[in-house]
Formats: sequence, structure tokens, C-alpha cells
Amino acid sequence: MMEQYIGEIRMFGGSYAPVGWAICNGQKLAISQNEALFSLIGTKYGGDGRKTFALPDFQGRIPLHQGKNSLTGTYYSLGQKGGEELATLSIQQLPRHNHQALSVSSDGSTKSPENAFWAHSPYKQYAASPPDSSMHPDTISSAGENLPHENVMPYLVVNYIISLTGIYPSRS
Repeated sequence: MMEQYIGEIRMFGGSYAPVGWAICNGQKLAISQNEALFSLIGTKYGGDGRKTFALPDFQGRIPLHQGKNSLTGTYYSLGQKGGEELATLSIQQLPRHNHQALSVSSDGSTKSPENAFWAHSPYKQYAASPPDSSMHPDTISSAGENLPHENVMPYLVVNYIISLTGIYPSRS
């Protein structure tokens, strides 16, 4: 395996960073002790740019290549963060659907509608005249609490590490 480039990022299955590497957890490093790496990444990931700069922070994030998304036209710049771990959907974001009113063909067994279905009854249950009352709005109307839900794809945790030493990458 060839020697790594300074600033190269790799996935690593260990729980620590090997010598010459650092875990990509957003930690700040002294520019004076890491001038070569600072000259490559600057303050794209944080730091004051005078004494410190930050490493990329992959905790809870996945990498995304910089550039223009050919489907949406969105441009992603180096060091940009985005995405949400939790999402709350509005009614407009849900696909059109129906809630079916369910019943059983046997006679009823309870007077309470709680946790029950409409049941068969020997009594006439329908009227041809206009309605003069309405059902409780929870009967067939919207459901849910408008609370956020997890918005995370399946994952396997590994460490991302960045090389602090190695070959300085040339542009040609």
C-alpha cells in the first residue's frame, strides 16, 4: 500500500487513530503543529484561522462529494453540513390516502366505542333525512401527533480518520 497523502480521509474499523492520523470528530488542532494539513483544509471545518483549525466532524454524518447535483441542481461545497436526523412531516407531504371505517357483521358486545368497531344491529341505523348531528372528529379524521420521527438510513459505525502526515499532494 502506498504512503498516504496529508489530508487523506479513510474509514477505519479500530477504536483509535493510528500514529500520524486523527479521528474526524471536529477537534481543533494547533496550526503551528500541523501547518501542512492546515494549508490544505484551512478553516473549512472550523477554527479561528490564526491559532487553530478544526478537523472534519463525521460524528453522525456521512460524506458527500462536493459539486453540483445533476438531479436537483443543488451545489454542495467543501465543509458544508446538511441533513436532519429527525423529520416532522406535514399533511401536505403525506401521499393521498383514505382511512377506512371498519365494522363487524356480528352483533355488538359493548356499549363503548373505545377500541371497538361498528357492529351489526337489528335496529334501523340509517336515515333518508338530512343529518342533524356529526360523529366525533376522531372517528375517521386525521391521526397522529405531528411529532418528529427518525430520518436515518441503516448504518454501521466505523471511524473516519484523517492523515496528519505523509505525502503533500500536488495539483498536477
